[in-house]
Amino acid sequence: MFGVLFNGVAVLLSGIIGLLIKKGIPKSIDKSIKNAMGIAVIIIAINGVVSNMIKVGSDGSLHSSGELLLVVSLAIGTLLGEILKLEDRLNGLSGKIEGKFHIEGFTNGFVTASSIYCIGAMAIIGSINSGLIGDHKILITKSIIDFAVGIVLAASLGIGVMFAFIPVVLYEGSIALLAGLLSNFLVGDLLIQVCFVGYALIGCVGLNVMTNNKFKVVNMLPSIFIPVIYYGILQLLN
Repeated sequence: MFGVLFNGVAVLLSGIIGLLIKKGIPKSIDKSIKNAMGIAVIIIAINGVVSNMIKVGSDGSLHSSGELLLVVSLAIGTLLGEILKLEDRLNGLSGKIEGKFHIEGFTNGFVTASSIYCIGAMAIIGSINSGLIGDHKILITKSIIDFAVGIVLAASLGIGVMFAFIPVVLYEGSIALLAGLLSNFLVGDLLIQVCFVGYALIGCVGLNVMTNNKFKVVNMLPSIFIPVIYYGILQLLN
């Protein structure tokens, strides 16, 4: 669990440093920083989707796969999220926190940062390695990246970014504790499928940073589990 806790502390510290920097940033510059961060997150998302969906053949040709699964996952996952009203429930909880502690914009920073930190192969593989064989290298590397990103995010989105350390520790800690089971399950094509759906959601997060929350990303989160269900059905049929 050392790697998981290390990542959590890195996220927390980056949020604190970002908040200290935020105090010295004029509001006229704040919008420009958010746009820049939005573009950076979108580029990261595109890179993640492309790298997981496109493979290089033995003859050097490019082959793509998973487009239909991506569309179906986003459609079904978003439908489930809308039915369950996940974003409304989170906004209600966050609204109470904002009202009680007078923290403006808590939800936006919290959701944005949590999505970026938790979605991706490094979080999954790093947590499995940490829990299964005590290898924390991937999570430590991820922590360094999260630390740099977290400073900029907190400087533009506020205190909600700092509290993203909670879902990071819970998410990665759960994977680490279940590493023995997940190491034989979240591998190969399934891991690739989960990752490219996840990176598509990160792209929506980036657009939200730039466009004042046009996408209900929380309602789209069930999309990540659709490839797992699809994989389970294939296993039963085979």
